[in-house]
Amino acid sequence: MFGCVVQKQGDFKIAIANLRLTGFTVFETLNLEFSKAVNVIIGENGVGKTHILKLLYAACCASNPGVSFSQKTVMCFRPDDYSISRLISRKQGVNTARVEVTSFKSENQASSTLSMSFHKKTKKWEADVTGEEEWERQIESLNSIFIPANEILSNAYNLNAAVDRNNVIFDDTYLDLLNSARIDISVGSDSAQKSRRLKHIEAITGGKVSYDRKRDEFYLRDGNSALEFSLVAEGIRKICLLWQLVKNGYLEKGCALFWDEPEANMNPANIPFIADLLLALAREGLQIFISTHDYFLAKYLEMRSNDNEIRYCSLYRAERNLVNCEASGRFAELERNAIMNVFMDLYHEEVGRAME
Repeated sequence: MFGCVVQKQGDFKIAIANLRLTGFTVFETLNLEFSKAVNVIIGENGVGKTHILKLLYAACCASNPGVSFSQKTVMCFRPDDYSISRLISRKQGVNTARVEVTSFKSENQASSTLSMSFHKKTKKWEADVTGEEEWERQIESLNSIFIPANEILSNAYNLNAAVDRNNVIFDDTYLDLLNSARIDISVGSDSAQKSRRLKHIEAITGGKVSYDRKRDEFYLRDGNSALEFSLVAEGIRKICLLWQLVKNGYLEKGCALFWDEPEANMNPANIPFIADLLLALAREGLQIFISTHDYFLAKYLEMRSNDNEIRYCSLYRAERNLVNCEASGRFAELERNAIMNVFMDLYHEEVGRAME
């Protein structure tokens, strides 16, 4: 469905190769290695899937010299009193946390590690951060986008101002996404490839997205007719967001995309489209991280991918209720697979009823 320019892996501007955690939120220890293309994080509720996405997103944002890794982490998680110490694991005897994010090395650069340590007496976001300057030099041109599970564009009106006044609480993943949807960073006219992608998305949404800067509102426009986003189905609004991000120039080579539960409120008929889009973006030089509970999205990605394009990370609770991870390039080869387990339970129940 999607045309793409095939590039060598070495040409990609890739951010994250590895994540190591100690004493962070639900994790006592965790060591994750990632694909240069698509990373799919699965697991039951409460095993830290969204925590991993937010932490990696904060690390990508810290490639900007004006953004602190520790402060961005706090603003993405929004703990009480902006205290990073509240992100330490609540297990008895755990008093410190450490985070290490390592980039991929390239032909011209060694890998770089951004680390952060904090303890229960750390004030606000004043963690001990190391490696930030080298991290900034290595991936200074990286863009990053985080798409939360809940749609946000229909609530755009004055949301940033309301948060600034403490009238409502939204973490930075929502506020950053709104700003990306508002601001066009593309230069010049759209390429033929970009135009084709926009048309593919329009075939599902039934129109184009427009942003009224005066009203601070988004609309779905079909010809001369404009429908306010609050009247558009939420699943369609999420696809409209993709249109807007493509149009504004964010989903291009040199971007890290984080998407929490793409399937939420999505028409199942559009899941193959989402899988194709994610794979096409990865082949153009984006590194992608998604969390999902959806069997069909996980399987469509597996079926339509090429070798070494996908890494599945399955989080699960093991002995002493510790969260561990099993990883594989094949969804079906995961032994700890919460999605497949439910699917097989349903299958066996259906077969059992049919044989009664």
